[in-house]
Amino acid sequence: MEKRKIAFSTFGCKLNFAETSAIARKFPADQFETVEFKEPADIYVIHSCTVTAQAEKKCKAAIRQAVKRNPEASVAVIGCYSELKPGELKKMKGVDIVLGNKDKYSLYNVIAGDTDLNNKEDSDFKTSRQFEPGYSVNDRTRSFFKVQDGCDYFCTFCAIPFARGRSRSADVASTLAVASRIVGQGIREIVLTGVNIGDFGRQHGESFYDLLLGLSHVEVERIRISSVEPELLSNEIIELVADSKRFMPHFHIPLQSGNNRILGLMKRKYKREVFEQRVKYIKKLMPDACIAADVITGFPGETEEEFEDTCNFILSLPVSTLHVFTYSVRPGTRAAIMPDQLSDAVKQERSRKLHRISDLKKNEFYVQNRGSVRPVLWESDTANGFIYGFTDNYIRCKREYQKEAVNSIETVKLEQPGSDEVFSVSFPDN
Repeated sequence: MEKRKIAFSTFGCKLNFAETSAIARKFPADQFETVEFKEPADIYVIHSCTVTAQAEKKCKAAIRQAVKRNPEASVAVIGCYSELKPGELKKMKGVDIVLGNKDKYSLYNVIAGDTDLNNKEDSDFKTSRQFEPGYSVNDRTRSFFKVQDGCDYFCTFCAIPFARGRSRSADVASTLAVASRIVGQGIREIVLTGVNIGDFGRQHGESFYDLLLGLSHVEVERIRISSVEPELLSNEIIELVADSKRFMPHFHIPLQSGNNRILGLMKRKYKREVFEQRVKYIKKLMPDACIAADVITGFPGETEEEFEDTCNFILSLPVSTLHVFTYSVRPGTRAAIMPDQLSDAVKQERSRKLHRISDLKKNEFYVQNRGSVRPVLWESDTANGFIYGFTDNYIRCKREYQKEAVNSIETVKLEQPGSDEVFSVSFPDN
């Protein structure tokens, strides 16, 4: 029997990438051949995102591209957009399968004709505590490892709790068993992902710190922690990362606003002073650590003075880079019906200023690290005769391609970042 060609396209967070890999592994290699999304295929799978209106537009564009590439292909749209707006997607030309976050793991069964979920009535997904782990092993270098899903916070700007359901995870022992399987496949770096990973283990009477403590004994060279809420990033966790050679000095901490009134309107669970304390404690213990922060600009009711308050607060702190999000109305959220919605022009101007601040912070971080000696894990992606990788503190580097360098960790000296913000390196004398 001739193999059917299947292509996957993933939008959104690292969590989606981990789940796409888990879903793809369910398709038997003797029946399906995985190809690039830009190639002709019999089945196109689009793992969608709904965090912003722009994310939804990208998903729709991918659907149109797939249909244009092969009008006879089956198109499946899965994930958060499918969970929140299945009717909207089913009306699109060429879309055959729409599966939300609970049902997307049954995609193979649906395509094989064993299961029909397209017209299934809503389940108890929103309150379900069922958890399915996932991880990627695509390039055999770094694995995105899903350790938690869902969120109980319901911040006023965010639709993810409606799309992902309640916060849930496996227990520590089960999670460590999956981590060992990942390492057994030759992975050198594990990136912990989730919707709110700092909330890991609560339903089992355990904690994220308990998981990190267990992972510190897993035989893997590198563990990187993705986004952790400020109030859940305890000093105990920061100290564990600082004391361990396995955990990378790299933190991603959502700030969202540097003004306490706006944080209150967002229903965030901390004030800016908590964020400030976390950043300063990280830098005290790990002066070279990379600290990325999420910031939302243009939230309803944000005055010019409050926006400047956010800018000045960020400028006062040793953060390394910003992930800037322009506020986007998400139907069904409380912020969508708040008064004093800002114009697109105001939001875009504020976004540009925050991007300039991010560039300034990134340059300061690069200057601080120029000339330093750090370990780099070289990955499999190559371009123009170079191979690329990241230092422990998440600075992208390149060196001349050598096949034996792929998936190796080398100690290098950081020389100079190019216009692409990638550092050239040299090799210090041993």
